Amino acid sequence: MYVSGVGGIIVETEAYGNDDAASHSFGGPTERCSAMFGSPGTSYLYRSYGIHWCYNVVCRPGTAVLIRAIEPEKQLDTMRKRRGTDNVKLLCSGPGRICQALQLDGSLNGKAIWDVPFEFHLGKDIVEIANGVRIGISKATETPWRYGLAGSKFLSRRF
Repeated sequence: MYVSGVGGIIVETEAYGNDDAASHSFGGPTERCSAMFGSPGTSYLYRSYGIHWCYNVVCRPGTAVLIRAIEPEKQLDTMRKRRGTDNVKLLCSGPGRICQALQLDGSLNGKAIWDVPFEFHLGKDIVEIANGVRIGISKATETPWRYGLAGSKFLSRRF
């Protein structure tokens, strides 16, 4: 995942469905989550606790995948400046960190992932995927819809 050439390999995600009590779409469309009811490939950005932006991609109307961690790959110096750290493990290991490092904010809410400034590429390798319960939520905490690149040192939290 790249935004204006800055980014890397997605190594951790969490899924949210419209019948999922932890999902913003659970109660139906609202002004805040209207992008989540867009077409597949729509970007859904929201503020977490009014502080950090979080980036999601709509899979089908009312469902989305939160991008939780990225292995930084391109323009690390730009990410370091934006994040204020030289620790490569802390550049994109968490949804808020990703948005700060890649300069994602509400202005991109509702934008399609195939439009500028986004760039997504399929991986070339077959990888081992770990999965477990989602983190950082208080509802439907038992749902095992958190996925990550097994053994990655760039996860927001180990499985």
